Amino acid sequence: MSDCKLRAKNCGGCPLLGLDYAAQLKQKESAVRALLGKYGPVHPIRGMDVPYRYRNKVISTFAPAAGGKLTSGIYAARTHKVLPVESCLLEDEVLDKVLLAVRAAANRCRYQPYNEDKGTGLVRHCLLRRGVATGQVMVVLVTAQPVLPGARNFVRALLAEAEKRGVTVTTVVQNVNPRKTSVVLGDAEKVLYGKGYILDELCGKTYALSPRSFYQINHSQTEVLYGLAVEAAHLTGKEVVLDAYCGIGTIGLTAADHAKQVVGVELNRDAVQDAIGNAKHNGVKNARFFAADATRWISEAA
Repeated sequence: MSDCKLRAKNCGGCPLLGLDYAAQLKQKESAVRALLGKYGPVHPIRGMDVPYRYRNKVISTFAPAAGGKLTSGIYAARTHKVLPVESCLLEDEVLDKVLLAVRAAANRCRYQPYNEDKGTGLVRHCLLRRGVATGQVMVVLVTAQPVLPGARNFVRALLAEAEKRGVTVTTVVQNVNPRKTSVVLGDAEKVLYGKGYILDELCGKTYALSPRSFYQINHSQTEVLYGLAVEAAHLTGKEVVLDAYCGIGTIGLTAADHAKQVVGVELNRDAVQDAIGNAKHNGVKNARFFAADATRWISEAA
């Protein structure tokens, strides 16, 4: 199971994939020990039962293919040369298929891949997310220009291609990134289909995820991690929990049932709006979120 055809082609994605999983964990554990061992005991890593197909988020970069068509994939190691990917051992299988549907729809619309060096072409990247618990799928098409010609036709083609492959798409968003940069997403967004966000459930709470939300990519291990964190805090219901750099509020909201109050601090305003919405949506009344530099906020609050 653990060998992947892309590794032979110098894929930049999974440097440890050739190692047996137990050996991977040992290597990671010794790295953590070297960094943190002097501050306290380091417990063994809790591994996954099946360490494959867990990524709920995929970023694929468009590149030219034969006959004026486009393909997409991941960069080869230490290069900006795109290695076409049909299927990846770490990606959610549904997202593999959605990606093929995106590619087919982009080809039907004759979209040209962006060329980093010349600054020509239209489509740069595709970002996909799937709510593991809900099955909802988001497609974000990153374009170099604000105008996506035939956007309606693209959505129609995408939904048809997805149906052909037995997968569904919940929402489609165009993100505009005109800058010369390796950063994937730009600042401007336009919802082309659906609501522009998807829902997922984590540790018994529901979260709205928008294209730029930070969200852990490994659902089952995140539940393990958050469970351990709340357990280790030995909360009695009298405490104020400070969730620094809280993002969309997942850790704080997981801890909210066990604490008197949760205070979340996060610099990204969109994330803070999401966190406030997530608290409301889950009926959590004892959480407050602030948009501020967490380091500065904490020292001032102290």
